Amino acid sequence: GPSGCGKTTMLRMIAGLEDITSGQIRIGEVDITNLEPGDRGLAMVFQNYALYPHMTVRENIEFGLTNARIPKFEIKERTEKALQVVGLSEYERRRPAHLSGGQRQRVALARAIAKMPQCFLMDEPLSNLDAKLRSEMRTELIQLHQSLGSTFIYVTHDQIEAMTMGDNIVVMNEGKIMQQGSPTEIHNNPACVFVAKFIGDPGMNIVDVDHEYSIGFRPRDVIFDCGGECDEGIVIRSRILSFENHGSEYLYLVEFDGKKVFIKELSKTQRAVGDEVVFTLLKENLCFFDKSEMRVRDEKVLERVYGEFKKGWSSL
Repeated sequence: GPSGCGKTTMLRMIAGLEDITSGQIRIGEVDITNLEPGDRGLAMVFQNYALYPHMTVRENIEFGLTNARIPKFEIKERTEKALQVVGLSEYERRRPAHLSGGQRQRVALARAIAKMPQCFLMDEPLSNLDAKLRSEMRTELIQLHQSLGSTFIYVTHDQIEAMTMGDNIVVMNEGKIMQQGSPTEIHNNPACVFVAKFIGDPGMNIVDVDHEYSIGFRPRDVIFDCGGECDEGIVIRSRILSFENHGSEYLYLVEFDGKKVFIKELSKTQRAVGDEVVFTLLKENLCFFDKSEMRVRDEKVLERVYGEFKKGWSSL
């Protein structure tokens, strides 16, 4: 969710760093609501690495285990395993100042792994890294999750991170859960306008039909220049306002009847600003929303709204 939606507060409640006003927090069948943070069997990884600058990589990992009075032989065993998992065995004698941002984040991960927690809590751990390194670390975290087999609760404002890494996504806004489901379900079947526009790059186009309803469609869910093959769809004539070259595809901002929407085309040929673009929308690719911005699923309402949309904008 966006900044201020409550996602970090929820993570801190799970960790025991924030009090809850009602309800319970369970890990499996165990109620941990009233347990101290250190007794919950959790490990947190933050966007700020919080490493001790005067300690080596190994010492940073060992420090928490030593304070927990874990036997020395077990500390050595856990530390070496954690270093191996994150690929930092060769860097164990270095201090944080001599590591890259990605390596420092790996140290923070290794420190969490060495605790052998029931669950990992991650608060935007990749937000301080550049785009290329974020992409690499996403892949590493996915592999780490698969190898450890533990639960990861991962807070992010980046829908790309959520879609690429999540098995299950909870989308939040203003302290409320807007939708929960798999990445595919969240992307293809949004429950409300907020989720539709928040998930996707860019988000779903939302076009008002009247004062009561609006329709939404993904930029990729359009058919270009289909001629007479799309008789059942809504044919729209638009004009290109701007475009982005994404290498394998083009993203166009187009306008029709005063409405501005994004459409994507997988093509090697670039269209120009000012060109007319004719595209078709099929009913099965449309989402319908009411004035409260919630999804409409009543078939009779869908038929009526679709008919109004088709009558009002087809072949403009």
